[in-house]
Amino acid sequence: MATVPLGFNIDAPRWDQSTFVGRLKHFLNITDPRTVLVPEKELDRAKALVEGCRAGLVPPGSSREQLLYAKKLYDSAFHPDSGEKMNLIGRMSFQVPGGMALTGCMLQFYRTVPAVVFWQWVNQSFNAIVNYTNRNAASPISLRQIGVAYVTATGTALATAVGLNLYTKRAPPLLARWVPFAAVAAANCVNIPMMRQQEIINGVTVTDKDNNELGCSRRAAVKGIAQVVVSRITMAAPGMIILPIIMERLEKFPFMQRIRVLHGPLQVLLCGGFLLFMVPAACALFPQRCSLALADLELELRDSIVAKYGDKVPYVYFNKGL
Repeated sequence: MATVPLGFNIDAPRWDQSTFVGRLKHFLNITDPRTVLVPEKELDRAKALVEGCRAGLVPPGSSREQLLYAKKLYDSAFHPDSGEKMNLIGRMSFQVPGGMALTGCMLQFYRTVPAVVFWQWVNQSFNAIVNYTNRNAASPISLRQIGVAYVTATGTALATAVGLNLYTKRAPPLLARWVPFAAVAAANCVNIPMMRQQEIINGVTVTDKDNNELGCSRRAAVKGIAQVVVSRITMAAPGMIILPIIMERLEKFPFMQRIRVLHGPLQVLLCGGFLLFMVPAACALFPQRCSLALADLELELRDSIVAKYGDKVPYVYFNKGL
């Protein structure tokens, strides 16, 4: 085995994570949908290479580009807290292919209640997997809690979608096309906090800037989860708000009326175009390593940090999840 090139830190961000542009470049890299096609053996090799690099040893002849590509695969497929391989459907790199299919179908099949119920149920099942996969892994959740979160979020989405679907029967057609987005937004406000309720109950581990653990904070958990909710709604918004306007106008053209069977596939493809940019952009809205001022922590935790470190820790840091 060879030693790691002098000054190379595989865990150091390639781009400035304190700026939106830097975070956007980072997430464009790790949410690349092409990585879902990478074989499992290659992902395992990438993990071994990253872990070897952390230990200071890499295979002879390994270039900087090879190490960076291995880190890209590692970040796309392995959980940042536990290092365990994430299921394929729950990875952020699967958001474009999975999200475009589901969003396209929700936007296409919105006219009848059975269709609305079916596609909202499928979408919430997908979201539950994504939310569970991208939780803060330091906060375990029981099967019962997962079940309650899933049923609650699915019920919220269905109630919102069916209720608005019936309400908009006499409204302009465009309003009915926006019903799926309203349901998705409402469900995200329930699904994510419910799926990550253990973090709210017990708090998430917070550290100083050098990653020394300081304790657990419920306020940090609430801040992180709130940011994830905003990010997820932002991720879906452009495609689910702008695309209905585009389709509403396109469908008035005679050539579009002759190819009704292709409306669904067209919406799926257009959703993919939106998500290709919006997945990394929404993930980049807030830093992955979230911070919270010492003054905003719970009194007991704040006092324990001050007693041990004085005024040397003005901020604490934690993984907010995705």
